[in-house]
Amino acid sequence: MRDTEVAIIGGGLAGSTAAAMLGRAGITTVVVDPHTTYPPDLRCEKLGGDQIDILRRTGLADAILRATTHDRHVWVARFGRLVQKRPSDQYGIMYDTLVNTMRAQIPPTVEVIADRATALSTSADRQTVTLGSGETISARLVVLASGLSVALRDTIGLTREVTSPCHSITIAFDLAPKNHSAFGFPALTYYPERASDRMAYFTLFPIGEAMHVNLMVYRAMDDPWLRQMRHAPEAALHALMPRLRRITGEIAVTGPVKIRPADLYVTHGHRQPGVVLVGDAFATSCPAAGTGTDKVFTDVERLCNVHIPDWLATPGMGADKIAAFYDDTVKTACDAWSTAKAHHLRSLSTDTALRWRAGRWARFLVRLMQGQLARLRTPRAVVAGAAGEPPQQGRVA
Repeated sequence: MRDTEVAIIGGGLAGSTAAAMLGRAGITTVVVDPHTTYPPDLRCEKLGGDQIDILRRTGLADAILRATTHDRHVWVARFGRLVQKRPSDQYGIMYDTLVNTMRAQIPPTVEVIADRATALSTSADRQTVTLGSGETISARLVVLASGLSVALRDTIGLTREVTSPCHSITIAFDLAPKNHSAFGFPALTYYPERASDRMAYFTLFPIGEAMHVNLMVYRAMDDPWLRQMRHAPEAALHALMPRLRRITGEIAVTGPVKIRPADLYVTHGHRQPGVVLVGDAFATSCPAAGTGTDKVFTDVERLCNVHIPDWLATPGMGADKIAAFYDDTVKTACDAWSTAKAHHLRSLSTDTALRWRAGRWARFLVRLMQGQLARLRTPRAVVAGAAGEPPQQGRVA
């Protein structure tokens, strides 16, 4: 039996970040994950905004950002019209690259075991993790960072409540211009032309030498348009966004089209001794709202910087200790914001009620005015140079 202070089940983004932080803090830690190298997976493919600030609080931002591609400037289109060219602070990175880069920050003092956790028993003192090999791990605390997996759910009495099935669908692929060597912009965010399109947005951004797309829609998985997207993607894109070619020119989808639906769910029965859930193991977020990484980094930063050092300083690991994490005001605020944003974006994108139609037009007018003011303040040569704009592209009627 291995003996450790903390056992982390799951080596995705949450588990790897926690392992790197705890290892750097000198806390004896073991990570259990079946993959020695994290495989390709359609999840977070862009970092930015507050996510970078939270990541910096983990002490791991510099290494992660070196593996990303910074877009620096983005064009924004609403209702099929280019309304804004503005600076951007988004960083593109494939999810497996993100996780494997984070794993590289785990110090050698942390033991990483390539196996599956098949059973878990908990108490107010020590926890026991049983592996597929039959080996067991004894830990003061188990961090369940197993993402969407339900493998250990029943063994400790956890249940999941799906609050919004197939809340959104993420579609990802690489895109290239047919008639030019490169697009006339460094990045593009294209909002729906009509509410009936049931689309949140189309974002095109660089990852390495490729231009990558995340297209977020609100549809059922048996929607015929998704079938077209798999088999005739260019035609499906132009059917969804007829005015897109005015900005991009003729396009070609390169590489496979990946499609992933996302349910919103919350976990119940989690307030128990010896085990704490982080990231998707606790509750999911909507990929279209872009809050999943905020939730992961917030969970792990609060857990590893605040709660685990406090818990380990005194004997026992009772439910009262664990409750401090779930009641953490920073965490609960992030969770509530993530849920609210998921539902707000869906309504803003698809609802035809007057308040939501007015909201869409208000955003269009505000961004249009901001774009016009920016053009008046900035010489065209500077704007074109920053955006990489060729003279024959980017004009929208």
